[in-house]
Amino acid sequence: MTSDRTHRTDEPEPTPGLEELQAQERRLVFPRFTHDDAWALGSLLVEMARERQAPVAVDIHRAGQQLFHAALPGSTPDNDAWIARKRRVVERYGSASYLVGARFRAKGTTFEESSRLDPDVYAAHGGSFPITVEGVGVIGAVTVSGLPQLQDHRFVVEALERFLGV
Repeated sequence: MTSDRTHRTDEPEPTPGLEELQAQERRLVFPRFTHDDAWALGSLLVEMARERQAPVAVDIHRAGQQLFHAALPGSTPDNDAWIARKRRVVERYGSASYLVGARFRAKGTTFEESSRLDPDVYAAHGGSFPITVEGVGVIGAVTVSGLPQLQDHRFVVEALERFLGV
C-alpha cells in the first residue's frame, strides 16, 4: 500500500497543535445529520475539490453506512483504502484521524509504533473528521484522501466550517 504524499514546498507548512485540533472538534458540531446533510456536505467537498483540481476521493459514513462517496479525476483505488483506514481511526477513537496521530507524536512515539493496531487496517493520518451531533456524540466520519495528510485534514475542516457557517 502506498503512503500519503508528503508535502514539499520551500517553507514548511505550520503544523497545528493539539489545542487547535481539539478546538476544531469542539467547534464543528452538527445540530443534526441526515442523509440530505451527507449529500450536501459531500457535494460541497466535491465542488471545492473541482475548483482546486484536487485529485481526491471523498467519503461520508454514518452509523456504519456509506451515505456519500465520490472519486475525482486523479484519485486511485489506494485513496479508497486510505479512506477506510483513516475512518476506522475516527470510529475507534472518536476523534479526527490527524488529531489521533498528533496525540501519539506529542508523547514522542507514533501511532504505528504504540497503538498496537494493524497499520493495514488503521491509519492515524489526516483526512478523516468525526461527524458529531450536539447532545448525541460522534455518529460517523467525513473523509478525504489524495492530498498530503495535513492538507487532507485542512480540506475537510474548511468544508465543515463552510457547511456549518462557523
